[in-house]
Formats: sequence, C-alpha cells, structure tokens
Amino acid sequence: MLDFDRTAVLRDGTPVRIRAARPDDEARVVTAFGKLERHSVYTRYFSFRKALSAADLARLLDNDGVRGAALLVTLGDAAQTVIGGGSYAAHPGADGRPVAEVAFTVEEDYQGQGIAGLLLDALVEVARAHGFDRIDAEVLAENAPMLRVFERCGRAPRRRRDGGVIHVEIDIAAPAGSDAG
Repeated sequence: MLDFDRTAVLRDGTPVRIRAARPDDEARVVTAFGKLERHSVYTRYFSFRKALSAADLARLLDNDGVRGAALLVTLGDAAQTVIGGGSYAAHPGADGRPVAEVAFTVEEDYQGQGIAGLLLDALVEVARAHGFDRIDAEVLAENAPMLRVFERCGRAPRRRRDGGVIHVEIDIAAPAGSDAG
C-alpha cells in the first residue's frame, strides 16, 4: 500500500490533507463523486456517468505506486471530506518504457484553488520514487484549466492534438526547474 501523507494550504487559505487513498475511503469517494456536476465528470472520464464502476473503485485498493497510485485531497474535518483526487496508472510508452498516466478530479467549489497543481506535484513525486521518468495525460481540448496546470508545472510538457483530445507528456526524471527537466 502506498505511503503518502502531507498537509497543504489552498490559495484561499483552506488547510487540506493530501494522502494516499485507502480501502476505507470507498464510501467517501462514492459520496464525493455523487456531488460532482455532469461537466466535471465529463472532463475527467470523457463521458457522462452517474456512478463510479467497480473497476474505478478497485483502483483505490491497487495503490502500490508501481501499477498505479491514487491520492485524495481531504478537508481537515473529522469526516475527511474528499474534495479532490488524482491518480496514475502505469502503461508502456511507445518506446517500451513505463509511463504513468495521470488524471484528476476536483470538486467544483474548490476548483481554481490550486488542488490539481498540488496533486500533480505529489503524483510526480510518487511516480519518480517508483521508477517512472515520464507522465502523460489525455485532456479534452476544451479543458483549458487542466492544460494550464500542465503548462505551469515547472517542466516542459510536450503536447499533441488528436481531434478533441490533447495528449500531454512530461519528463519527470529530474526535479522541476533543473536543466534536465
């Protein structure tokens, strides 16, 4: 099981916790998903869904950093209310090297507060610690806020458009801002 836990402060001053998802988070994640607006679901899954699938929920349990990782952003309340999440799934790149494909979901009331950037930084840290030197993502071309997150990450993302989807790939082997990154 992945071991990741830290605190952060959002742009508006809200304290949050970024931590690895655990098996006991299933009900929290289902509740958080149920509160999302249709558009947020669409930008994350590229389709409309009313509920998470069993496979989506199972990925919370397969949280070892090698096959994949899932992080949650929770409020400091006793209920550990989930307001965002980020994950990656390992897949072979075109050159055969493993790549971590990242994805994010942020509850609408907290969008624009820096959650996706915090999650991206955390997922890069976890992926690097587990031997990945690249991450990638598929982002709807209309999802300008998410594309900006990748542009501001301190690394040089490569972008390729395929219809209405932008494929983003980022080298993470070196720390952000270094000459090699």
